[in-house]
Amino acid sequence: MPTVLITGVTGQDGTILAERLVAEGADVHGLVRLREELSVGVPGVELHLGDLTGRDAVGGLVRELAPDEVYSLGGISSVGFSWEHPVLTGAVSGLGAVTVFEAAYAAQQATGRDVRVVQASSAEIFGEPDRTPQDESTSVRPINPYGAAKAYAHQMAAVYRSRGLFVASCILYNHESPLRPEAFVTRKITSGAARIAAAGAGVLSLGNLDARRDWGWAPDYVDAMVRAARHDTASDYVVATGRTHSVADFVEAAFRRAGIEDWRSHVQVDPAFVRPVDAYEMVGNASKARDELGWEATVTFEELVARMVDHDVALLGTPS
Repeated sequence: MPTVLITGVTGQDGTILAERLVAEGADVHGLVRLREELSVGVPGVELHLGDLTGRDAVGGLVRELAPDEVYSLGGISSVGFSWEHPVLTGAVSGLGAVTVFEAAYAAQQATGRDVRVVQASSAEIFGEPDRTPQDESTSVRPINPYGAAKAYAHQMAAVYRSRGLFVASCILYNHESPLRPEAFVTRKITSGAARIAAAGAGVLSLGNLDARRDWGWAPDYVDAMVRAARHDTASDYVVATGRTHSVADFVEAAFRRAGIEDWRSHVQVDPAFVRPVDAYEMVGNASKARDELGWEATVTFEELVARMVDHDVALLGTPS
């Protein structure tokens, strides 16, 4: 079985991916930034302390491990945070990904053994898209610091691919699971619905309810990345469901699952949660991933919301 290195291994996607690869029998290693993260990893994963901005450290780790597969998932995960910290976002999510590519390329050159890299790109690279739905040929023109950093990494993946490194870039649309922290609006909604239902009262403060997104189930999207890593050739792949829902749709579905029909009386729009710039609608065309990787989304929007609400209800110790 392969030796695998995952950056961002303690995040949602990293955790799901690590659990899958360990179950397959792979020798899995993860890069973590904080020392306290060394004790919270997935069983069976060997964790290594390091920072994506440390080129020498990352390069040394890749040389030492000689991985067959590298999943570049690490970086800033919040668009909102990126507005507050644009320089850090560029350094970690943009240059940090290229640090991984360069380390893999150097290891491949030194050993003569192929290293397969998957870059977790984002629909945010499209910004205000020039077509709907978006596909791999949609213009890259980000409108926030998060998208700009991801766009740099995405385009550098193509540069390294032209140099002979296997780098597949998976352009991931919004994908969720109960592993999302409450800083993400989807988990904020489902946990809020569970708490309000349990208490019989309460108000949830949110930002733009009209923004529309293409939401999928995170384990499905991790599956796409594994398929991309093991495909015959490296390429770019949009990973999406092809269907959109508004934030209001998500709220309505979550509150209904929690047993509340009149969700509007429990939700208020707070300008503090409205982004400076926010694309109205993002929806992906994943036909290339379907045709070349045999991938498709398996969980519907309604089931995704239901699973997250049920998880948050269970955390409160109340029946679903």
